[in-house]
Order: sequence, then C-alpha cells, then structure tokens
Amino acid sequence: MDSLGWVAVASIISSGLCIGIGAIGPALGEGRALAQALSAMAQQPDETNTITRTLFVGLAMVESTAIYAFVVSMILLFANPFWNYFLSQTAGG
Repeated sequence: MDSLGWVAVASIISSGLCIGIGAIGPALGEGRALAQALSAMAQQPDETNTITRTLFVGLAMVESTAIYAFVVSMILLFANPFWNYFLSQTAGG
C-alpha cells in the first residue's frame, strides 16, 4: 500500500475513533444530568420549571461537545488537509 492509501486508512480510523469516543462522554453526561434533574423534580415539585429550563441549557452545552466531535470527524473524512500535500507528493515524485 502506498503512502496515500495509508493516509486514507489513518483518516478513516481516526474519524471513527473521534466520533466514537466523542459521543460516549456527552451521552454519559446527558444521562447523568437527566437522572439528577428527575431526582430533583421528585424532591422539589414546585421548582420543576426552573429545573427543566436549567436542564435544557445544560444539555445543549453538553451536546455541543458531541457536535464538535462530529465536525472534526467529517473534516477528517471529506476535507482532510493532508490530502493535498500527499497528492502533490505523489504527483511530483
């Protein structure tokens, strides 16, 4: 396999690891936040509106981490900055 093929393999593996690991953390965080919010609502039903509002803002912040991981993995697959370098190396050499 030539160097361009290895770059492709490395990009695909890196992209898979990025989205895989990048989705585990936010998923665990969102599950824990939801469990704690439900527990707080059960203990203080009068504060449900405040807890729900805070929960949604927190979930949006946590979900942005997964979105960043998704964007990085898409860049590695479709807009890889190393492709042009290796294409110029293989064409010139």
